[in-house]
Amino acid sequence: MDFGFGPEDEAFRREARAWLTSHVAVDGAPDRREWERTLGSAGWIGLGWPEDGHGNRRATLTQQVAWAEEYARSGAPSRSGHIGENLLAPTLIAHGSPEQKARFLPPIARGQELWCQGYSEPGAGSDLAGVRTAAVRDTPDTYRVTGQKIWTSLAHEADWCFVLARTDPVSRRHHGLTFLLVPMDQPGRIEVRPIRQLTGTSEFNEVFFDRATARAEHVVGGEGNGWRVAMSLLGFERGVSTLAQQIGFARELGDVIRTALETGAVDDPVIRDRLVTQWAELRTMRWNALRTLGGTQTAGASSVAKLLWGRWHQRLGELAMQVRGAVGAAGPADWSARAPYELDPLQHLFLFSRADTVYGGSDEIQRTIVAERLLGLPKEPRGPKG
Repeated sequence: MDFGFGPEDEAFRREARAWLTSHVAVDGAPDRREWERTLGSAGWIGLGWPEDGHGNRRATLTQQVAWAEEYARSGAPSRSGHIGENLLAPTLIAHGSPEQKARFLPPIARGQELWCQGYSEPGAGSDLAGVRTAAVRDTPDTYRVTGQKIWTSLAHEADWCFVLARTDPVSRRHHGLTFLLVPMDQPGRIEVRPIRQLTGTSEFNEVFFDRATARAEHVVGGEGNGWRVAMSLLGFERGVSTLAQQIGFARELGDVIRTALETGAVDDPVIRDRLVTQWAELRTMRWNALRTLGGTQTAGASSVAKLLWGRWHQRLGELAMQVRGAVGAAGPADWSARAPYELDPLQHLFLFSRADTVYGGSDEIQRTIVAERLLGLPKEPRGPKG
């Protein structure tokens, strides 16, 4: 596929840019939940959904890319509805019942309900098949969910959580798992504990389920088919949003280059070479992402992209500290005026990017996927099958 932008795409881009210019706050970040409702009322949520009647606009793949790029360029707030729009919604479209689509897709498209992802556990992070959270059918209509999830992004804001749980207590590995939609408003049965990160912020959380209720009608794909549904969802995780992410990377790279010019670090030929290399690699990642979107999807291709950008972003964070010099390791000059542990953007970039090779699938797991699914190498021994 020749992935280019035609006249209709550029018209769509201009419309998106004009709308964002008129709606993105210039005097501070808006309330994120209210911002989701603003996006939803204008039809900007769910552009790539193939289903009609949910309140979202229809857009071609190239128009989705244009919107994602313009959104990143506009400086609009980070999306709290990303998980519902880009992960759960495509999964429901692929595996959900008509009733589930009618119930959950419109509130996502309107920005009225926010979601979080209940996958990883303390003993089942990269090895997701080790899930131990249990869901027991206690009535014909309900399950009781008990267990712990971790690294749950935005759980403190979410209305719902899609949970991978074990419904067959004697099953092992990827057998006997079920994909459940669980309401978060269950005081005494669901507890959310923020996890403080190196950056001092707490986007991630621990979530504890103590016989939390999930309705049988909210099982997606059928009981025992959770692994298939969960893997399908992960396939949606890296798509058009990757290109928007790269716009953010370009902005960060620009900040690093400006800092290098201001500090004189750019006069060092080694640093200058590293800056040029970062720029060239970012351009290569963009064309790789466009090629992947525009052509036939190959199993493992998203793992290649994750490997590329994870280490690239870490190297950018390291370079950001190098061009700053010793001052990059210092905190605020006036601790009385700013809260302790408040970071400037380049310090935040350095610390947060430490996690890039771990979250969303560690580099070790991505390399295994590439080896087995792209290169056809023998699979690693995984012990006795359950």
